[in-house]
Parts: sequence; structure tokens; C-alpha cells
Amino acid sequence: MKSIGRIAASVGLVVLLAFGVVLSGVMQTGCDSEGGPSSEAGAASPADSPAAPATGEPAKPADGTPRLLDLGSKECIPCKMMAPILEELKAEYAGRFQVDFIDVWLPENKEAATAYGIRVIPTQVFFAPDGKELWRHEGFLGKEEILAKWKELGYVFSASASGPNDR
Repeated sequence: MKSIGRIAASVGLVVLLAFGVVLSGVMQTGCDSEGGPSSEAGAASPADSPAAPATGEPAKPADGTPRLLDLGSKECIPCKMMAPILEELKAEYAGRFQVDFIDVWLPENKEAATAYGIRVIPTQVFFAPDGKELWRHEGFLGKEEILAKWKELGYVFSASASGPNDR
């Protein structure tokens, strides 16, 4: 009887680990632009030139601040996980950098996916105040990773009142 219990526990552990591997794979790779898990790696791709803006979507922020653009979907699991992070950043860093989201699975936003060359969602694109694309990432990106990337790019932000290191 004890051996049956051990086997059941082992099978349960294997199933749990398999689920974790699958979930982490989706988080790292994101979803493809057609609506399913992607086989693309979640690695960043360097930005050699400014991204083309979507119709009616300015690449250069109106207020002259850096901009984080997240292209994803409200239906994609990694995108859903990023939504509260983007809202936090938008609230905490208002006036320091702009945070925008485009749901590229909506028919009216398909042009944005094409204009920005989106292969995998979510994709985050970091823009300088002049609209030049600085860096992009495919897949889930956490709040601390986003802030660390801004710092690496030379932008130091504080969530409190503007200080001498804020840009």
C-alpha cells in the first residue's frame, strides 16, 4: 500500500513539473502574433533603427519623455501577466516615461503589428524621447527587469518626486 502511495506521489510530482516547464516556456517565448504559443526564443533583439509607428500612433511621445510600448493581447497569458505591471509603471512613473499598450489581436490594430514588425507577443519596445527605438524584448518582462533596462539604457527614474537623477 505504501508503494502505491509513493507511485501516486511521484506521478503527481512529474505532472506538476511538466506543467511548470510548459508554463515557463510560454512565459519566456510569449505567444506568436497569430494567437498561439510561439517556438521563437524569448531573447531580446537589438534595435538598429527606429520602429515604424502604426497609423495614428506617434513614435515620439508628445511630452518629450522616453516611452515603453507593449504590443500584446488581452487574451495572451504572458500579456495578461504583464497588464498589472504596465498599469503600475504608468501610475508610478507618470511624467517620467510614457507607457502604452496596443492589443495587436484586435482587427483594428493588425496594422500596428505589421508596422512594428511584431513576431511574438508580448513585445516591449523602448523608445528615446526623440522616438528612436533603443531596445526591444519578446516575451514576458517583469517590472524590475524593465526598470533595470531603462537604467542600462541611461535613464534613471524614481517613483517619487523628480530628483537630480531623473530624466
